[in-house]
Amino acid sequence: MITLLSRLLIPDCEKTDLPEVRRQYGVLSGAVGIFLNLLLFAAKLTAGMLSHSISIMADAFNNLSDAASSVMTLVGFKLAGKRADQGHPYGHGRIEYLTGLFVSISIVLMGLELANNSLLRIVHPEEVSFSPAATVILAASILVKFYMYFYNQNLSVRIDSVALRSTAMDSLSDCISTAAVLLCQILSHLKGWQLDSWCGLAVSIFILRTGFQTIMETASPLVGQAPDPDLIAGISDRVLHTKGILGMHDLLIHDYGPGHIMVSLHAEIPSDLTLLEAHEIIDRLEAQLDSEFGVTSLIHADPVDIHDHEAILLRGGILLYLKTMDPNASLHDFRILRGEDTPVISFDAIFPYDFKMRDEEILGELQTVIQDELPEYRSIIRIDRS
Repeated sequence: MITLLSRLLIPDCEKTDLPEVRRQYGVLSGAVGIFLNLLLFAAKLTAGMLSHSISIMADAFNNLSDAASSVMTLVGFKLAGKRADQGHPYGHGRIEYLTGLFVSISIVLMGLELANNSLLRIVHPEEVSFSPAATVILAASILVKFYMYFYNQNLSVRIDSVALRSTAMDSLSDCISTAAVLLCQILSHLKGWQLDSWCGLAVSIFILRTGFQTIMETASPLVGQAPDPDLIAGISDRVLHTKGILGMHDLLIHDYGPGHIMVSLHAEIPSDLTLLEAHEIIDRLEAQLDSEFGVTSLIHADPVDIHDHEAILLRGGILLYLKTMDPNASLHDFRILRGEDTPVISFDAIFPYDFKMRDEEILGELQTVIQDELPEYRSIIRIDRS
């Protein structure tokens, strides 16, 4: 149904890299979710009232919360698709992450409410009657929720959406929780076991687990998680295989929401190129990165004097010393400033985040070593973490 609706309602539905197409897919998913969840809520509420089952009633209100989550998804995609403006020059794409976070929080809140009701029913048990109509409704709702999981998961992959992945996981958790409720209803009827409240508690624990997992997934982009390693590797490979580029450093990737990624880096180029030649290399590379990876890139050209043999030798010696401190240490922007009476060695030293020494301690050690081993130079050192 979703595939048919997307073809009917979304122009250029195959071009999922376009922000407008992404927005329309999110709105479509939200609208279908609202309709199906309200339908399931009404059906399960009826089934719960017929059988006097706390687990079925809780499952019904779980679907009502899912309908509210679908409203948030729909609104979130609409807002995330807004154009950049003066107050938000990088667009509104992160609203999609916020939407996923709100969906996750609603899952947790519903799990807590279900756990509370189930515990109360355990302490104060009530008789549960078996209803064939309720059994049929629960079985049908499992199929509907599995369909909702399937289409949301498929859409989340197609448009790379954290919000839709959260919605898909919510639908899958509903499948499992409803199946557990159905199983308890059948066992209670056949064996006479009073499992309804215990089943409700087990379902609530499962829902809480799913909610906390999706909170971690949706909150990470907002907190500032590490960029995708494949994206880092792809950009680095493209830069380092560009003719005229000697090396690169200070690669920064800023995620402002799906389809709104900005990349900045420093590219090392031979200092004997003319300014025009260097500018042409950088312009072509920026265009390639933008086209190949769907990012907005900004590249700073760092001139490197490949004929300064003194700097090359000193750089090699200092790099070897850095490697004795940590095998993963490195440096960049190494140059000798000769404009004063005493030449100055200037470079950035890079250490991993898990290197135990504090930046001030690293700086002090390097300054002491250079002062002792190379007294004819002064030093300007900056410490970076890789």
